[in-house]
Amino acid sequence: MNQSRALDILKTGANVFLTGEPGSGKTYVINQYIAWLEAAGLAVAVTASTGIAATHIGGMTIHSWSGAGARDNLTQYDLDQIASRETTVKRVKKAQVLVIDEISMMDGKLLDIVDVICRTIRQRTDAFGGLQVVFVGDFFQLPPVTRGGDLMRYAFESRAWLETRPLICYLGDQFRQEDEKLLALLSSIRRNEIEEEHYTLLNEQTDIDYEGIEPTRLYTHNADVDAVNATKLASLLGKPRTFSMVGRGSKPLLEVLIKNCLSPDTLQLKEDAMVMCTKNNFEAGYVNGTLARVAAFDTDTGHPIIETTDGRTITMIPMSWDIIEDGKIRASIEQVPLRLAWAITVHKSQGMSLDAAEVDLSKAFVYGQGYVALSRVRSLAGLKVLGMNPNALQVDPKVVAKDKHFKSQSETAEDTFTAMTEAELLTLHTQFVVSSGGKLPSLETVLTPGKRVLAARVKKESTFEQTKLLLQAGKSVTDIAKARGMATSTIRGHIDKLAEIKEISTEDLKRVIKELDESGAATKAIMAAIKKHTDEKLKPLFEATGEQYDYELISLVRTLYRLEARK
Repeated sequence: MNQSRALDILKTGANVFLTGEPGSGKTYVINQYIAWLEAAGLAVAVTASTGIAATHIGGMTIHSWSGAGARDNLTQYDLDQIASRETTVKRVKKAQVLVIDEISMMDGKLLDIVDVICRTIRQRTDAFGGLQVVFVGDFFQLPPVTRGGDLMRYAFESRAWLETRPLICYLGDQFRQEDEKLLALLSSIRRNEIEEEHYTLLNEQTDIDYEGIEPTRLYTHNADVDAVNATKLASLLGKPRTFSMVGRGSKPLLEVLIKNCLSPDTLQLKEDAMVMCTKNNFEAGYVNGTLARVAAFDTDTGHPIIETTDGRTITMIPMSWDIIEDGKIRASIEQVPLRLAWAITVHKSQGMSLDAAEVDLSKAFVYGQGYVALSRVRSLAGLKVLGMNPNALQVDPKVVAKDKHFKSQSETAEDTFTAMTEAELLTLHTQFVVSSGGKLPSLETVLTPGKRVLAARVKKESTFEQTKLLLQAGKSVTDIAKARGMATSTIRGHIDKLAEIKEISTEDLKRVIKELDESGAATKAIMAAIKKHTDEKLKPLFEATGEQYDYELISLVRTLYRLEARK
């Protein structure tokens, strides 16, 4: 399923499980949906199963939001106590949509507890008290952490999940990896079909192919990470510069933000220190996981100036991490969005895209650690394997079986919604919003910052609006990339997404494609391949055209095909 179709399904108000492989765009889709809900005037509770994941999406942990805290069971006394807390009751009653990110790491027992709390506070017997519930995540990634001796249950094994009966939106496109060998390896891991040849392939990854890049080491244990980073920083000459975190808001929420922010509360840097960006800032030209070195410190402000792996220099000014509720910032911390990056844990790397990584899986101890570590990099050229536990690539057979079921359910949902007309979809979207007390927003309202209640989330997406305006002004992709300080591939990615959601015309898209394919021969060949093999996956089209054209061009032509097919 593509991102546009998943967004259409979410807007109907149905309960949804949004899933897909790492790099398939789950975070992009959920941010788009949250922006749409806020523009419609609907209250959305944005939560995650872990504090780190919560900081990524500007929400709070599901434990805090629901009032469940650290409980692993719920007595009647506990329930009465939670239902008597004014702040908890107010937030649960006010919400109309509940988003739970990184659902793979949420134990089924906790999901049942949250369900009971919502039903009790909202005084409704249906699942989660009638909230639209959106689960986001991938069960092949890290599983729930349980206390010693406790039996772990996946969220999909809970009573709450069964009664929620979510529609499955399984995203199929891949925006992180374009290395066919790496994609094949990751797919084999997901099927639990690891052969000797896969271990041979990984054992051959003894060097990083990129010059001038010192890769980040991924370890399974914090002690290894701390030791490597401290030793490396101490070995550099020069006096360290210290950057201290500043916080505002509720003390309990601040503690959650500080604990789970990837940037430390006290950040020590030196020139030549290996660092990693810990936040997305498309306008400045970096994302969560961008690797760089500290080149200097600004003489006026003292802010670190980094040099990225592709030679760009960026002055890193402090940024904020917020907990947003009801359109208001409940707590906020501010820090330079960097951390030392000679090493990081696999757990903290979840959700990142790394340019280069050295992976030590010799101590891997849970399902999913190997898969998460390997799926952080974009290609095998950026991967070096330091150690490999024989069981490091194993995934839970229970998840493999369930994944097949999810894919089948997603195909059924896609067939159902594809058969609908645009008018029928619009009716469903309108009914959901109006019945919830909101007003259907226009697409312009959602994508243009500064209108209505669109605060932090929509501003994050305004990077696409800037690309659109420059494109419609007649600028070439090269000109737009230069003006915005971004890679041309990033700009073409923006254009592809803008075309999918009908924010630019087919003429604009054709002009972009012509920059890559002046003669039109490639476009014609790709169109022919789409008609023969369908437009569902990029890989068959890549192979059908003799592997002559890159995925970027194939994706753009596929979007053009879809737009023209809708006419």
